[in-house]
Amino acid sequence: MIVCIAEKPSVAKDIARIIGATSAHDGYMEGNGYQVTWTFGHLCTLKEPHDYTPMWKSWSLTALPMIPERFGIKLIDQPSIKKQFSIIESLMQKADRIVNCGDAGQEGELIQRWVMQKAGAKCPVSRLWISSMTDEAISEGFSQLKDQDDYQPLYMAGLSRAIGDWLLGMNATRLYTLKYGQNRQVLSIGRVQTPTLALIVNRQKEIENFKPEPYWVLATVYRDTTFTATKGKFTSKEEGEEGEEAFATIEGKPFTVTKVEKKEGKEQPPQLYDLTSLQVDCNRKFGYSAEMTLNLIQALYEKKYTTYPRVDTQYLSDDIYPKCPQTLNGLYQTKFGGVAPYAELIKPIGGKALKKSKRVFDTSKVTDHHAIIPTGVIPQGLSDAEQKVYDLVARRFIGVFLPDCKFSTTTVLGEVDGIEFKVTGKEILDPGWRVVRDKISESPEYSENSENSEKEERTLPTFVKGESGDHQPTLTEKWTTPPPYYNEASLLRAMETAGKFVEDETLRAAMKENGIGRPSSRASIIETLFKRHYIKRERKRLVATPTGIELIDLIREELLKSCELTGIWEKKLRDIEAKKYDAGQFIQELKDQVTAIVNDVMSDPSNRRITVMPPEEEKKKKKK
Repeated sequence: MIVCIAEKPSVAKDIARIIGATSAHDGYMEGNGYQVTWTFGHLCTLKEPHDYTPMWKSWSLTALPMIPERFGIKLIDQPSIKKQFSIIESLMQKADRIVNCGDAGQEGELIQRWVMQKAGAKCPVSRLWISSMTDEAISEGFSQLKDQDDYQPLYMAGLSRAIGDWLLGMNATRLYTLKYGQNRQVLSIGRVQTPTLALIVNRQKEIENFKPEPYWVLATVYRDTTFTATKGKFTSKEEGEEGEEAFATIEGKPFTVTKVEKKEGKEQPPQLYDLTSLQVDCNRKFGYSAEMTLNLIQALYEKKYTTYPRVDTQYLSDDIYPKCPQTLNGLYQTKFGGVAPYAELIKPIGGKALKKSKRVFDTSKVTDHHAIIPTGVIPQGLSDAEQKVYDLVARRFIGVFLPDCKFSTTTVLGEVDGIEFKVTGKEILDPGWRVVRDKISESPEYSENSENSEKEERTLPTFVKGESGDHQPTLTEKWTTPPPYYNEASLLRAMETAGKFVEDETLRAAMKENGIGRPSSRASIIETLFKRHYIKRERKRLVATPTGIELIDLIREELLKSCELTGIWEKKLRDIEAKKYDAGQFIQELKDQVTAIVNDVMSDPSNRRITVMPPEEEKKKKKK
C-alpha cells in the first residue's frame, strides 16, 4: 500500500480524488492501492527546554546557555493532533512506500519529515513536487514523483532555521527577561523579530530627532506652466537672501524659452509577482496587512486559481511558456458579475506568438517554484478581497505579454536675466502594457505616489525656442521633512533588503539573498510584534510602543538587532538549501554566538532595567 500524506484535509481530498482513493475512513481516504492522509500544518515541534533536563524547567541565569547535545522533536500536545497522528503512524508502519505531498517548500518539507520520523517510517519515500493544485498539475506530479533524497538540502535548511530560532529565541528571551525584565515581564527576543523591531525603532528615533530646516525654491509661472530654477534649493540664510535677490532681479523682466527637447522612451511591463511584491501592492492599494494578503493568496492557490504563493522569485521557467496561451484563454473567459474584465486586454495578443522576455522567462532565476501567476482555471465564487488579489495577479500576468509603453519626455528650459528655469512633462504616446492598470488598482486612497505620478505624466503646452513673454515669479519658503514612518509595505521591502533602501528592481532582486526572514514568514513576524505589544498601528503607520523602544535601547549586542548580521544568517540558510554551506557549521556558529551573548549580558555591571509594561500587564497590576 502507498501512503500519501498532505498538509491539509482539503488538499488530501483533492489528491485522493485524482488518484482514485475514494473510500472515506476516519483520518484518511483509501482506494486504487493508495491511502491518503493529512496533517493540520505542524503536528510536531522541537522539544522544549524542560524536555531535555528538569534543570531547564525553571528560568534561571545559571542554567544559561541552554544548548542541547542533540535536538529532538515531540508531538504537539493537543487531542486532535494526537488522534490524527496515531492514524498516520499506524498507516506508515504498514506502508510499502510513502509519498510526501506536503507544500512544496522549506516549511512543508519540515512538517512532513518530522511526522515521518516521529512515526518511525522505514519504507522508501517519494516526493510530490507541484506548483499549482489543478487536477492537471497533481496528475502530472504523480507521473513524475521525485526521490525524497533530492530534497535533503531543503530539509536541512528548514531544520537549521528551526534550531537556530530555538537557540537564539529560548536563550536570549530568558536571558533578557531575567537580567532586565525585573521578574515581571517576558522580554521576547527573536532571530528575525528583534532586527525587524530595530528597523521600526531606529526610523522612529530618526523622525523624532529630526530638526526641520528652511529652504527656498525660486520658480516662475509662464503660460500657466510652473518652471523651477535649475539652481535648485537655496538652503542657508545667506542663500535665502541670494534667492530674494534673484527674485528681485527677474521680477518684471521677460521670460524667454531657450531650449525645447523632446525624447521618446519605452517603459517595460512590471515583473511578475513574488509574495513580497504582492503583499506590498495589496497594502498600498487596498490597505491589506501582509498576513491578510498571504491568507488570501494561499486560499486562491488551494482553490486552484493561482500558483504556489510562498515564493521569492519574479521569473517563470522556460517550460511554462508553452502553457501560457491556455492560461490566457482561461482569463479571457473569466467573468465577475457577468462582466469579462480581461477579454479586451487579451484580444490584441490572442492567436499570435506570445512575447518571450528574459525579464519573465529565465530558468536560471527559478529554484523550487516560479512567480505567482493564474492557473487558467476560471474562478468562481470569490470573496471581494480574493477577487481584488486575483485581479492584481491576473493583470500583472497579462501585462508581461503586452508591448512596452511608449512615451515622450519634453524638457523646456527658459531664462530670465541669466537665471535658468526648467520644466519637464511626460506624454503617453502608446499605453502598451499600461492598459492593464485599472482605476481600482490605482486608487488614490492608498497610493503613496498618486501626486507625483500626475506631475510626471502631465502634458505640457507647445513651446517654441525663442518665444518670450510675461511671467509671475515666486520665492517659496519650504521646510525639510523627516523620513516617513514605516507602513507594512515599506517594512516588507526593508526586510527584503536587510534595511537598505533600494528602488531599482534588479538591484533589489540581487539583495534578496541577504534579506531577513523568508517571504512566507515575514507576515507572521510583523504579527508577532503586534502580539508582544512592541508595535502598534496608527492608521497605516507602524509605530513602536514605549516597550518596543526600551527593549531595543536595552540590547547592546549588535548580533541580536542588526539587519545586516541577520541577513548574513539568512544567506547561509539559503546556501545550505543550495548545498553550498554546511548545516552543522551554521548550528555551531550560532551556538558560539549565543554563548558569547550570554557571557556579555551576564557580565554587564550596569543597572539597566525595562520599566514599561504592555497594556495587559498594566491592567492586571491596577486590579491588584
